[in-house]
Amino acid sequence: MTDMLDLGPQARLVARIAERVTDEQLSAPTPCPDYAVRHLLGHLIGLSHAFQGAARKEFGPALDTPPGDSRPDVAPGWRAELAQALAGLARAWRDPEAWQGMTRAGGLDLPGEVAGLVAIDELVVHGWDLARATGQEYAPDEASLGAAEALLKPAGDGDGEGDGGEGGLFGTPVPVPGDAPLLDRVIGLSGRDPGWAALS
Repeated sequence: MTDMLDLGPQARLVARIAERVTDEQLSAPTPCPDYAVRHLLGHLIGLSHAFQGAARKEFGPALDTPPGDSRPDVAPGWRAELAQALAGLARAWRDPEAWQGMTRAGGLDLPGEVAGLVAIDELVVHGWDLARATGQEYAPDEASLGAAEALLKPAGDGDGEGDGGEGGLFGTPVPVPGDAPLLDRVIGLSGRDPGWAALS
């Protein structure tokens, strides 16, 4: 159904962006409501571990727990922890068996190929969140962007401008012109404003 995709390029990009985050930026706002940079980084660590488990079909509490209202945080040594978690995530999804059969993530049963696309989308969108919140350039690879768009785009949707209606996978899509860059279209489909900027 879905060709196996390499999460490595996007995982390395997120790791490079995170490595440049300063301690002073940890309390800065992000495009994620109620998440400061430190919470976003904690979320990236958590999802990297969870989707490793999903790739390996390691069923248990980590895969049964849906995203809650608690805000994850980081501890000392978070840069190394995140880099290791992202590298492990990419390795886990290089196994063809990860993309086959059924798995579980966030308390939901779903096909392995869908879980892989969700993992890529999480890295693409949250990588943008982190880059935008910390004033860094962001250029995901085309394969990762295409996979995120395929996951987020409503079935049967054309290539025209989005209507901003409800029903998006992760929130109400933000209207973005159909001729906008692919990254902007993906971010809009994720329910974010591509023009978001932290207040100075």
